[in-house]
Amino acid sequence: MNTTAPKEPLDARDRPARLTVGVVGAGRVGPALAAALQLAGHRPVAVSGVSDASRRRAATLLPDVPVVTPAEVLARAELVLLTVPDDALPGLVEGLAETGAVRPGQLLVHTSGRYGARVLDPALRAGALPLALHPAMTFTGTSVDVQRLAGCSFGVTAPEELRLAAEALVIEMGGEPEWIAEESRPLYHAALALGANHLVTLVAESMELLAKAGVTAPDRMLGPLLGAALDNALRSGDAALTGPVARGDAGTVAAHVGELRAHAPQMVRGYLAMARATADRALAHGLLKPELAEDLLVALADQEGRPGSIGPGETR
Repeated sequence: MNTTAPKEPLDARDRPARLTVGVVGAGRVGPALAAALQLAGHRPVAVSGVSDASRRRAATLLPDVPVVTPAEVLARAELVLLTVPDDALPGLVEGLAETGAVRPGQLLVHTSGRYGARVLDPALRAGALPLALHPAMTFTGTSVDVQRLAGCSFGVTAPEELRLAAEALVIEMGGEPEWIAEESRPLYHAALALGANHLVTLVAESMELLAKAGVTAPDRMLGPLLGAALDNALRSGDAALTGPVARGDAGTVAAHVGELRAHAPQMVRGYLAMARATADRALAHGLLKPELAEDLLVALADQEGRPGSIGPGETR
């Protein structure tokens, strides 16, 4: 949970000059960030997008902004947002630099969580100013994304001389800059994916099981429970652990596994993996009593009958 106090409004001397903004890759992220920059006084002038969905997003969030080629985006804009999938980013940067599309003094911003500023080195050699600004937020591709940027943390990586400019742009979009070292970007991104992406899978599977159990409104049932669990976890970390694994209720866990094997066998492996991780953390933090761990290991045996691993203080 972000406990940092909100940033003070930028002094005019600290604000980036009003810039023309371009977007290469009109996925869910780029148009939203450009729209946020527009609210701060910058001017979107060009966007590139290939699919019909990309063009629709651009038309919705950036009306009247022309859709052009990536090279034309760079020709028109002083600040360019490279909002393409992670695996496509290195090739895109190299291609733009090799074809002379990059201009000296141009701010080139990518939004990949995985990469820092070094992926922009080909553009740096062409005279561009490289910034990595990754919003720690999930995007829908709609106008609600712009609102969600308020208070959103951004993972910021840039050369030291561009740090203030990078942080100022984040603040102008309504976000909170969090400095991430170049070498820490992959770990930082893994942490976010572990939490946000896997959360969607867990919630979707939980709703599916509730529907199988006859619950008519799984989302309404889960909303308060998961909201409270998330809030408790953000406030208290492992101390917020509850449930049969943390209590060592091996019989209940065994019943869960049996029901999953009967009704949703595709979910068994995920349940076992998360239960083992939960047990490891509960034991390490003194929530799971060591004398209860042995029976829990049996309940958490995988499909081949091998026991799961309980870490510190294991009783095997």
